[in-house]
Amino acid sequence: MDIAVIGGGASGLAAAIAARQSLSNAVTVFERQNRVGRKLLATGNGRCNLTNRGAAPARYHGHDPAFVRPALERFGPEETLAWFAGLGLMTRTEPGGRVYPLSDTAGSVVDVLRLAAEALGVSVQCAAPVTAAEKSGGKFILTGPVGDTYAFDKLIIACGGTAGARVGGVRSGYELLRSFGHTVTALYPSLVQLKTENTWARPMKGVRTQAAITLEREGVLLAETAGEVQFTDYGLTGPGIYDISRAASTEGGGCTVCLRLLPELSSVDIIEYMSNKRSRFPDYKAEYLLSGVLHNTIARTVLRRAEIPLEARLWSLSDAALEQIAATLLRYELPLLGTLGFEDAQVTAGGVQTDRFDPETMESRLVPGLYACGEVLDVDGDCGGYNLQWAWSSGRLAGLAAGDLLEGQP
Repeated sequence: MDIAVIGGGASGLAAAIAARQSLSNAVTVFERQNRVGRKLLATGNGRCNLTNRGAAPARYHGHDPAFVRPALERFGPEETLAWFAGLGLMTRTEPGGRVYPLSDTAGSVVDVLRLAAEALGVSVQCAAPVTAAEKSGGKFILTGPVGDTYAFDKLIIACGGTAGARVGGVRSGYELLRSFGHTVTALYPSLVQLKTENTWARPMKGVRTQAAITLEREGVLLAETAGEVQFTDYGLTGPGIYDISRAASTEGGGCTVCLRLLPELSSVDIIEYMSNKRSRFPDYKAEYLLSGVLHNTIARTVLRRAEIPLEARLWSLSDAALEQIAATLLRYELPLLGTLGFEDAQVTAGGVQTDRFDPETMESRLVPGLYACGEVLDVDGDCGGYNLQWAWSSGRLAGLAAGDLLEGQP
């Protein structure tokens, strides 16, 4: 059987390797870039957070998050790690269940996938974009950029999404699936930096801190998390910010990001700390009031926002002033202006609607023999390795199903 895979990224390589488990299947990967796995090389800041041991349907989003369940149950994190170990990749697990290659470089992940595909005899065609596809006479006819055509028995579309445009994000997968009658939802950048009103963010540019984070609109909670936040000249970034970025991207205007800058402490704890410092060191300047609990740049910015003169002596600060400082620390509000675009996003929220695909096989319900996997579908995960786990799980399932290899597989 001749099987085509469009896209040489994470899900496409997983699909190709799975389909080629039977040597009776001839598998060809068409990759538009000059090498496979280029977008994969950029994941995890070049370290490649390749899965998360806590991957479960609750960590995924889309119109039907439960769509991911069959693929994850067949090929979850432990099965994925065993598979990679069999390909020669050693890994380490870090706090929060995040898994990285032992080498700490994404190139190791790309190498083992590329070499495995090569060893199995998968034909990888780089710099080979597919501009059109149709089904005719029981065959899938693919067209290249100069009109050259290729015929296959099965077709797997694994082109990824629009996120990460600088390293390979494209819309071609959506257009190809549209041409077969599938519908694409609205698309939004996710796992992306936030743009905020920056009067009270820019002074802390480059500083990182841990915070509890909420996204709100007129007092209604839209999303919440906790994690690292980094201040920038345009707003906010960091893993904690990525966790709420999907909601920030899809919810529209009128939102506010609220940071609890001392998440472990209550208002009473903070006021008691400041009162004790005022009593013990009354002649200290106010700029040193929070020096034992916060980065100095954050502390000074909080004091300015609470309208406390940095040169004031601690003995001069009233109880009301301490309460105002505590309130600012526990609710540091930054009006949301939007997010950065797809070129900066790690993943696309939205995609091809999943209701027209069989979650047990990833096969189209509209066109027999057509499969889709990975980010091109309306599935996106939280920050922390969940999106790559979906790529491995869905890609492997699509490859096995397209290769008629599901029977007897776990």
